[in-house]
Amino acid sequence: MFRRVLVSNRGEIAIRVARTCRKLGVEPIGVYSTADVHAVHRRYMEDDVCIGPAPPMESYLAIDKIVKAAEDLRCEAVHPGYGFLAENPAFVKRCEEEDLAFIGPPSGPMALSGDKIASRKAMAAAGVPVTKGVDRVLHTVDDAAAVAESLGYPVMFKATAGGGGIGMSRVDSLKDLPAAFEAACSVALANFGNPDLFLEKYVVHARHIEIQVLIDSQGHGVHLGERECSVQRRHQKLIEESPSPAMTPELREEIGATAVRGLQSVGYRNAGTVEFLFAGGNFHFNEVNARLQVEHPVTEAVTGLDLVELQIRIAAGEPLSLDQMEVRLRGHAMECRINAEDPTANFTPGPGRITEYREPRGPGVRVDSGVAAGSVVSEHYDPLIAKLIVHGENRASTVAGMERALRTFTIEGVPTTIPFHRAMLRDEAFRKGDLWTTMIADRNVLRAMAGPPLADGDIQALAVALASMPQVVELLASRQPLRRLRVPVWAARGRRELMGGGHAVPSRRQR
Repeated sequence: MFRRVLVSNRGEIAIRVARTCRKLGVEPIGVYSTADVHAVHRRYMEDDVCIGPAPPMESYLAIDKIVKAAEDLRCEAVHPGYGFLAENPAFVKRCEEEDLAFIGPPSGPMALSGDKIASRKAMAAAGVPVTKGVDRVLHTVDDAAAVAESLGYPVMFKATAGGGGIGMSRVDSLKDLPAAFEAACSVALANFGNPDLFLEKYVVHARHIEIQVLIDSQGHGVHLGERECSVQRRHQKLIEESPSPAMTPELREEIGATAVRGLQSVGYRNAGTVEFLFAGGNFHFNEVNARLQVEHPVTEAVTGLDLVELQIRIAAGEPLSLDQMEVRLRGHAMECRINAEDPTANFTPGPGRITEYREPRGPGVRVDSGVAAGSVVSEHYDPLIAKLIVHGENRASTVAGMERALRTFTIEGVPTTIPFHRAMLRDEAFRKGDLWTTMIADRNVLRAMAGPPLADGDIQALAVALASMPQVVELLASRQPLRRLRVPVWAARGRRELMGGGHAVPSRRQR
């Protein structure tokens, strides 16, 4: 086992990794940028070092600085968390050259999984069903138009590099294709330094199902069931759960074995996730995430396993301590990502200082966060504030528990996605488990955030309350009884609803 592990990340995932390190008797060593001098994650590290200014390219994405920090602080391994350098094969290669254990897959399989065209080919060769598409780079609009015509609209442009839904663009007709092509190229170039695109047939009304896989250094692999990640905005997940409401034991066994076989075929090691699109009773390969997923806590909740511990043990050369028959899913778990975003403005990030922060508590409730009151949500980094996870006996009890937890989660100073989550959990299709990747827009969930429209009686009661407020203040100030309150004649019909909640203002006869 390692003695010291560098946690080359920030925020909640750095804290999450540090906690497991300490549980294993391993010293977690941290890094931070100048923007994170007062960050909460620093408190969880045995030691840490500043690696540069706020912009990620000068700190958390600077390979030389990360490697030097590991060497200077005598670390034997590095855990990348997710994001930043977690899926960068050049970083993994550098770690291998410096004899620094990387807690994740080797550089070769990571490079293969990071190239979506190459990974499509590799999965198809291993017998994994892939989405209908073209396995080559499209260099011109005319080339893309010809492929789209052969596939049939709608189609989806995808960047060959990167992940997280970035560089993806749905196209419904030929007239929209040129603009979509140029936009997707620009986004891919800006985010990954690579503008290359390919095309897949767009799967309508599809679920996003992913399989958590673990493979040790001897090639022994298991899967830990599935996560349903269909509630998304801009192809990025907002709510995840396990198990999927659509899954049967037979289908879980089939898709899980397929995912393990696919990763074993490319020499994968450590934790990885194989993502599928599921529609019409069929599943098709989407992509590989060669890292720990943001939503890994829902798998931990239903399996009782610590995925970070398993990652570290595999990287240290230990064999997996369980086989497939020993993996059991218990109950139901759900995660809501609490981001500093304004859902009413198309989930626009809202950086700023958190002035008040109180987490929910209770049986089955877990919160993974990296903030406290006074923390700053920086414009330089992902706006994730916390992950709220609830585990219950079944899906219905988990949804009810999540609703209670969301009601008591207090975050002030920045906008958050909490109002969205509360609206999403009220949605009829969501409650039935009928989920698909475009349901937020299709179901007008954002419009429902304000709750049901006011009834006529509610409007009358509100009007009476507003019109009477000056009189109420005056009577209270003079210590006169409220029975002297004179309700305006125009609002007399609504006087009985003045107090709300069915409590009527008593008439003179009643008094």
